[in-house]
This record gives sequence, C-alpha cells and structure tokens, in this order.
Amino acid sequence: MVSQKVTIKNPTGLELRPAGILCKEAMQFKSLITFNYRGNIANAKSVLSVLGATIKCGDEIEFVCEGEDEEEALERLVSIVESGLGE
Repeated sequence: MVSQKVTIKNPTGLELRPAGILCKEAMQFKSLITFNYRGNIANAKSVLSVLGATIKCGDEIEFVCEGEDEEEALERLVSIVESGLGE
C-alpha cells in the first residue's frame, strides 16, 4: 500500500469533467484506488463517489493505492491532479 497527499489545483475542484478525467485514469490500473478527504474515503474509480466528496480548489486529499501496480497508479494520479486535470 502506498499513499500521498496532493492539493487540488484546478479552479472548479472535482466537478463532473475533472472527476471524469480522474476516474478514467484510475480505471486503467488494477490496484484498489481510494482517497481520503476530511475523514471520508471515496473510490477514485467511481464518478459518483468522487462527485459526492464535493472537493473544491485548494482542498487536500490523500490518494491510497493498493495492488500490483500501486506505485505507478499513485504516481500517475498525483501527476494529473498537480497538472490541473486538464483545466
């Protein structure tokens, strides 16, 4: 299991389009990928779970990846969040 905290940088936070981008990337990996936000755990492979977390710009989340490709998954997800999720 690997984890890392990252701050959401895109202006709209994890609204529908950025949430879709995040989920699409997460689904490319076999590992279980979740994130913690204010004590709640969300499934990064579920758009509804990501949207339900209501994450805004400037919020900090912690990705947790567990499985055979966990390190690659964590690196990729942190990278796309830091690049602004296409915004």
